[in-house]
Amino acid sequence: MKKSLMLIMMIGLVSCATKDKPILMEEVAGFKKENHVDTSKKAMIATQGKYSTYAGERMYALGGNIIDAMAAISFVISVERPQSTGIGGGGFLLFHHKESGKTFAFDFRERAPFKSSKNMYLDQAGNVIPRKSIDGIFSVGTPGLVAGILEIHKKYGKLPLVTVLEDAIKLAEEGFPVYAEMEKALKIRKSVLCKFPSSKKIFCPKGKLLKTGDHLAQKDLGKTLRAISRKGHKGFYRGKVAKGIVKTSRRYGGILRHKDLRNYKVVTREPVTGTFKGKKIVSMAPPSSGGIHVIQILNILERYNLKEMGLYSPKAIHLVSSAMEMAFADRAKYLGDSDYVKVPIKGLTKKSYANELAAKINEDKAFGLNDVKAGNPWKHEADHTTHFSIMDNEGNVVVSTQTINGYFGSGLVAEGTGIVLNNEMDDFANKVGAQNLFGAVGGDKNLVSPGKRPLSSMSPTIVFEGDKPVMAVGTPSGTRILTCVMQTILNYFEYDLPLYESVATARYHHQWRPHYIRFDKGGIDANTKAELESMGHKVVEKSLGCRVQAVVKEGEKLIGVSDPRGEGKALGI
Repeated sequence: MKKSLMLIMMIGLVSCATKDKPILMEEVAGFKKENHVDTSKKAMIATQGKYSTYAGERMYALGGNIIDAMAAISFVISVERPQSTGIGGGGFLLFHHKESGKTFAFDFRERAPFKSSKNMYLDQAGNVIPRKSIDGIFSVGTPGLVAGILEIHKKYGKLPLVTVLEDAIKLAEEGFPVYAEMEKALKIRKSVLCKFPSSKKIFCPKGKLLKTGDHLAQKDLGKTLRAISRKGHKGFYRGKVAKGIVKTSRRYGGILRHKDLRNYKVVTREPVTGTFKGKKIVSMAPPSSGGIHVIQILNILERYNLKEMGLYSPKAIHLVSSAMEMAFADRAKYLGDSDYVKVPIKGLTKKSYANELAAKINEDKAFGLNDVKAGNPWKHEADHTTHFSIMDNEGNVVVSTQTINGYFGSGLVAEGTGIVLNNEMDDFANKVGAQNLFGAVGGDKNLVSPGKRPLSSMSPTIVFEGDKPVMAVGTPSGTRILTCVMQTILNYFEYDLPLYESVATARYHHQWRPHYIRFDKGGIDANTKAELESMGHKVVEKSLGCRVQAVVKEGEKLIGVSDPRGEGKALGI
């Protein structure tokens, strides 16, 4: 009897120790802290690529500002991480401008070509045609990244465009060794990359897929970047580069035309805002769902003392996962491009709506498969991808998430340009109820329409104390973006973890459909898993793919962390 009692007490002690201690993924998977954290008093850069971080540093050395660094990083990372992003894609960017005190939200998301239609991915029987929205020319939306970066740089940058593009041109033309993350993506997309001659030439030369350590040079991309450096917007959206994009589209029977490129426009939007325990949260507005649901989930969780429960206590995980689940049900029903559909932004981010949702959570039991349905926010109205964060000591902040969607986008390189074209059309709903590449369920608000921008989960976010920015954060990884960003905020401000641990610790995700909690591999112990399963949760272990890039300001010190799961770098200036 005494032995049994002692065993129960020991299990309890182990459980208490585990629930409060971060499970650092570097310890689980052998990642290293080196290069992933730094401090500074002037400026801080955290990106997913070392060449990109150094390009940002060089802009400061040349007398440039945070926007020059942003532009240089955007173009270099398009070269360094062709599996994740590129000038054939798009993205979102938040810029907090200290001088004016304003935060601007720039939308340079891809748009559906003007010849697109809501049934373009369905066969005659109304069924989704497998992979038509993922592979090849029909998956390509009109690229917006170049337009976005150039417009922002023209307004706020100091250095000449030709200077800003120097590092990207050099890296494309001279090349660099393939790294492990890229090799993994190459293997996953081998069948497509080795199929198209223009892609095969770069990534599958002589029919042999590149591997870690092989030299990757992108000469045609270097020429395209030179055209942009000389001619700006016209160097991409008109002239030889535009002809190469449209020629490729026509060759494969696609619908992308010069009209789409000529008429692409960047949109400046009002960011979404909320609060969490006295901190102001500012994030991206639709067509990104990310900002809305980061705030919505935090609103639901604000009433609980999660810190007292413990970081990995089954109860805390249950509550956080339940809040995620309800947010994703709303995402499927209400979110889309707000230029085309009415989105209840205020309702979804209201505290009163969060109260209504929180009341539905049973603190001891998981939702059943069909228990969670979208709420009614209207009455409350009044990996794949990359991210970087920059903050300076003056109070200027840039957070930007950029993408071509899946690994190597469509798998198709525009002939003679070196541009990997996106497969962003898969972020639309192929039909109501169908799932996309990331398993997200599509609703009627996100059906394809000419010129429309597909729904996203990208969540570039700035956290303020009063009027002072204290955190810049974001990540890649599809639908997991918003939950990874939310958990980083929660880890730092609720659990009081240091920034490195806030980023490096194991994360989990629930998106309503599929109906399970997904943990970083190695990020949950057997006892916690068993307790969650006893509450009715299904638990799976699989990397979430998030690579959080975060900067915080503590007093006069800036701290930057590039997620140790990836091959990025944080660097103080």
